[in-house]
Amino acid sequence: MPAIIQALLDPRCYPHPVQAVRLIETHISWLLLTGSFAYKIKKPVQFEFVDFHTLDRRRHYCLEELRLNRRLAPEIYLDVVPITGTPASPVVGGEGTAIEYAVRMREFSQDDLLDHRLAADRITPQHIDALGDICARFHAQAAIAVDASPYGNSEQLLAPALGNFRAIDQLVRGDEAHARVEQLRAWTLAEHARLIDIFARRKQDHRIRECHGDMHLGNIALIGERITVFDCIEFNDDFRWIDVMNEMAFAIMDLAARGRPDFGQRLLNRYLESSADYAGVAVLRFYLVYRALVRAKVSCIRACQSQADAQVREEQWRDFTQHIALAESFAHPHPAFLAITCGLSGSGKTHASQTALEHTHAIRIRSDVERKRLGGFSPFESSGSALDQGIYSAQMSDATFARLADLARGIVAAGYSVIVDAAFIRRDRRATFRDLAAALHVPFVVIQCSADEEVLAARIERRRIAGSDASEAGLDILREQKRLAQPLDLAELGAVITVNTADADSMQAMVERLLVLERCN
Repeated sequence: MPAIIQALLDPRCYPHPVQAVRLIETHISWLLLTGSFAYKIKKPVQFEFVDFHTLDRRRHYCLEELRLNRRLAPEIYLDVVPITGTPASPVVGGEGTAIEYAVRMREFSQDDLLDHRLAADRITPQHIDALGDICARFHAQAAIAVDASPYGNSEQLLAPALGNFRAIDQLVRGDEAHARVEQLRAWTLAEHARLIDIFARRKQDHRIRECHGDMHLGNIALIGERITVFDCIEFNDDFRWIDVMNEMAFAIMDLAARGRPDFGQRLLNRYLESSADYAGVAVLRFYLVYRALVRAKVSCIRACQSQADAQVREEQWRDFTQHIALAESFAHPHPAFLAITCGLSGSGKTHASQTALEHTHAIRIRSDVERKRLGGFSPFESSGSALDQGIYSAQMSDATFARLADLARGIVAAGYSVIVDAAFIRRDRRATFRDLAAALHVPFVVIQCSADEEVLAARIERRRIAGSDASEAGLDILREQKRLAQPLDLAELGAVITVNTADADSMQAMVERLLVLERCN
């Protein structure tokens, strides 16, 4: 440990009362926790992806860290302070010539980090939804990469992926590990070549933005029950000016790596629902593999740093192996299916589709959300439309189902299963998607949801009072649905999964039927 870091463990170095100092170390920084404030000091390292080797560079990147992180966490990032004195006797915020710089942050409990809370089973589905919404809003407001910039160009986005492999090659030992890494390198090059036109379209569609760049669970906290994203990448523009789907892939991958792929699926679907970036699923798999390899690379670096003890090295090599296996799983997609829900308002279609998407590899699109989007409303904004008027007019319904079909086509083409959440009370609407599944050569499924009449009415009323769902269906729409509903015909019955959404066993049976399709078709 450098002398200045050892010395800064002394509470007397700080300009405020400190009882004890705790040190957290990463591969590129030291974080000194003093109780009220945290001080982040950059290591004088020089890797292919980061250069902090001079004091001037460390000061510059401290200021950049402050600027960039105040976009998402202004209440945490306070200022940049000089450290004066000598390495053996440093003074934080002292007078005279600076020998080092630190970003001063408001300290919060490390138990509030999402990786810690997840390990303690203290993350709820609502937290995941909040994260998805925050990311969607942040990306919508983030600066857009101009056409003349290199960001998002196919060569530029391949460079960090290849950089992962170079770093791993220099550090990893063993023929088996090298062979697995080499297979992932070959897959990355082939997938990159296959997606070149889509990467170009992503930039044209303004999906390359000045993102956070390092959005894994260790950089997200739940402070006062509020999701806060911090510690964005300041040291490498190429890592920050990226596709928004690259950003989301890190958090989704990290949830899967920590044993919660269901939360990863929930986060992905919530983000897509909020952002409308369903076209991004075409590049998602590439970025999931890339992000797993980023973590594998970091594990290699930490395992090989000279100050790491034997236990830390062993843990980091285990982590490396886990993320290589995860990258391999992402590189091999599951067979897809196309499912639609079918049932009256209040029958539990959204609950059933939510359960299905969290336990399969499916992406859901909702008629209630897309109908509002076409009408210029946000998903949870009330349109005030009456029956057969506004967004519920016949013309708008036709446009909504046409959009659902277009989205479903793109999702399946990208190699993902899709669940279309709508009432589908009309036989011709169901036939459209059955024909689409046939054209796409994937199994077609009807998830039929039902409930007693009094249950339907009670659910609709609870939903109206809560005002927290995209659906605006009231009792008048329920009555109209009953009048117009067309039963499933013989051709459709063979594709049906009947589910009682109030029965856990029935829901589990639905999930198992869908998982069979992802394994066997």
